Amino acid sequence: MIRVMKFGGGCLRDGRSIAQACAIIAAQKKAVVVVSAVSGVTELLLGAIVQAKRHEKNIPPILAALAAKHFGVIAELCPNGPVKRRLQAAIASQISQVERLLTGIACHRDLTPAVRARLLSHGERLAARLLAGVMESLETESAAMDAHRAGICTDDNCENASIDRERTRKAMRAKVAPLLRRDIVPVIPGFFGRGPGGGITLLGRNGSDYSAAAVAYALGAERLEVWKDVDGFMSADPSRVPTARRLERLSFAEAAELSYFGAKILHPRTVEPLAGTKIRVFVRNMKDPAGAGSEIVAAPPSRGPEVAGIAANTRLAIIRVHGAGIGSRPGLLANVSSLLAAGGINIHSVLTSQTCINLLLDPADARRGLIKVKAAANGVIRKVELEERLALVGVVGERIMEKEGIYARIFSAVAREKINVEMAAAGASPVACYFLVRCTDLDRAVRAVHDEFFP
Repeated sequence: MIRVMKFGGGCLRDGRSIAQACAIIAAQKKAVVVVSAVSGVTELLLGAIVQAKRHEKNIPPILAALAAKHFGVIAELCPNGPVKRRLQAAIASQISQVERLLTGIACHRDLTPAVRARLLSHGERLAARLLAGVMESLETESAAMDAHRAGICTDDNCENASIDRERTRKAMRAKVAPLLRRDIVPVIPGFFGRGPGGGITLLGRNGSDYSAAAVAYALGAERLEVWKDVDGFMSADPSRVPTARRLERLSFAEAAELSYFGAKILHPRTVEPLAGTKIRVFVRNMKDPAGAGSEIVAAPPSRGPEVAGIAANTRLAIIRVHGAGIGSRPGLLANVSSLLAAGGINIHSVLTSQTCINLLLDPADARRGLIKVKAAANGVIRKVELEERLALVGVVGERIMEKEGIYARIFSAVAREKINVEMAAAGASPVACYFLVRCTDLDRAVRAVHDEFFP
């Protein structure tokens, strides 16, 4: 039985947590490990880009911080000897590659998507080498493999790539499966892969979950275990709803929609590579290895609650495009969407009426999107405005479209709190609906809906 085990940055904070991860891995047979960057390293590399553009003198402190995070763990966990020396050399070599990339950025005061992808991939590469080296020092035979060489194959989108399942399956069975036959634990960095031309591509923030699912599919694994520092999926964010409860089981569709609408447990695309398989997925808490966590299943259970969970998202902006008859103008929405797509801006959702088109975007893209849409005004578009004070509440459940009265219960619960719903949509997914409220009303809205379905 092949078991793919993914460890997030929250499980790789320091020597103690890394030692615990190694113990969990060593207790398994035929394990393949996928890792995120050590906690804080991706943020460090993102900040390094900004600092390097300002001046080359800003680079040494960044490299020192990067070294401290990784060499500190080696000093704490690895006994003196050849294994420790090899690991130190491997980490030093990786940091030297980061230095060369940052120096190039400082010299040119510019950053191409390809260089950014290469730089950010080093967080996960360092983590893979660190974990594999520590495991070897603790007498668990392992091997770090760069994702693009191990065979995670993608399309050519440099910063938000999609995994090519069949190319990945063919490559990984040739390069990774032989290690398993020799009882070696492959440790693969998540978050990035290899495009058709051989260049490094990123899978989007928190994309290591997506990587792990691709590895599980490629190797025909029986289980995918996503190890976190939380108990699993919850009925709501416990920081907003103290009475939230752990979800023992949910469907692929429910997990995908909860993640898409704001639950920070899995990357929203994690279940994509698993479509059509019988791979069992578990989200487990490294602080409680004996705990059940949450199981994600391909087929929804025959019976269960109408609502599986409620997600919230404050990372939301809306561009409103106003104009008489704008909703019935052929090609207008397509033109606006094309303009945004050309600028690398993703539209999360669209709601239209006869006089207004509402585009839901990530806040980081909002200002650029506003400029692009305003530039498209051609007499039909009367006004374009940006709204940044709204938050989204997503209500998810396999039976949300089947059971009569669900929407009445949702909006009645919100109305009892005297909260105004600014916008609502349903039907895009058979397992989800969402509505928008003012940010100041978000917590009360989530609690109201949660109390209605989880009394």
